[in-house]
Amino acid sequence: MQITNQKKMAAQILKCGVNRVWVDNSYLDQITQSVQKEDIRECIENGWIKARAVQGTSRVRALKRAEQKAKGRRKGQGKRSGTANARNPRKHRWMKTIRSQRRTLKTMREDKTLTVSKYRHYYLKAKGGSYRSIAHMKSQMVVEGVELRGDE
Repeated sequence: MQITNQKKMAAQILKCGVNRVWVDNSYLDQITQSVQKEDIRECIENGWIKARAVQGTSRVRALKRAEQKAKGRRKGQGKRSGTANARNPRKHRWMKTIRSQRRTLKTMREDKTLTVSKYRHYYLKAKGGSYRSIAHMKSQMVVEGVELRGDE
């Protein structure tokens, strides 16, 4: 039993490709006797012939990969193209540390933890790269006898 013509007509009616036409095998005899488009339309109404859904690309793997990247995974040696300096420039690292140190020094000057002269002293030391971080700077201040307030 060949139903190639029936499938072609069904594809035209359903506005899809021939490969997307699905035929119910239990009604093959009735479909074989359907010769005109009107008969095919009846078969479609009865549900003997249908258009299969369009196969999409699954996003499951892509979403899982994105989720892992958000956690900071998949950053190994094989994924890196570019030097360490290109990926996280020295200048940006410096800007991040110096700005946070200067911000801290400014608040300490404003709340009178530091005098203007002490502020200037630590500001210039920070500019010279003496401190790795705010914690390092504060620990040096404690060593040098500056009394830090409250939560510091």
